[in-house]
Amino acid sequence: MPRRNHTGRYTRSVDLEVFPMTAITPPRMTPTAVRILDTAEVLFYLHGLRAVGVERIAEEAETTKKTIYDRFGSKDGLITAYLAQRRDRWHAYALAFVDRHEPDPGAARVLALLRALDSWMDDNARGCGFVNAYAELAGTGHAGLSIIADEKQWTRDYYVELLTEAGIADPQRRGRELALVHEGVVVQLTAGAQPHAMADARSLAGRIVGPWP
Repeated sequence: MPRRNHTGRYTRSVDLEVFPMTAITPPRMTPTAVRILDTAEVLFYLHGLRAVGVERIAEEAETTKKTIYDRFGSKDGLITAYLAQRRDRWHAYALAFVDRHEPDPGAARVLALLRALDSWMDDNARGCGFVNAYAELAGTGHAGLSIIADEKQWTRDYYVELLTEAGIADPQRRGRELALVHEGVVVQLTAGAQPHAMADARSLAGRIVGPWP
């Protein structure tokens, strides 16, 4: 089965050594808005959504609270933009990692998504930004919750795609199971309770994929 060409929204030519520190610029954002969003991303991730106020973001971004509200509408709007940027950053990283390390369809390409996660988490000391954000936003009806849900759906869909292009049987079921393993290890790594979590996840994922000729 031919591979899907990931072009358009996400790039396939990402330098993996540079990408984690390279900003993704949403369409029609001014340089000031980009600076605000990049500053907010660092602060929200390191310190939490509630703990970081607009005043601190303005100070570190060398701008004003009024400018932040003009560009993003509210702190909630900035949080939503942060989650969207982090989602897009991770998706681009994962797609580039899988394509670079396992370009040919097969079981190894399916399992490369967990390798991408392992590499990504090495540069993200507080674990998963989405898990951390969900802990603060759950039950609030915040617009950012839909971005978190979209991220989880993307993981399931991408596993299904990788399984399908490899010709592995029952890709829908196996994709759901792999997504559960993926999300489980994300939580374990974020909580920091299981030093062998990633090795165990990769072992379990290999059994889900099953023998592949």
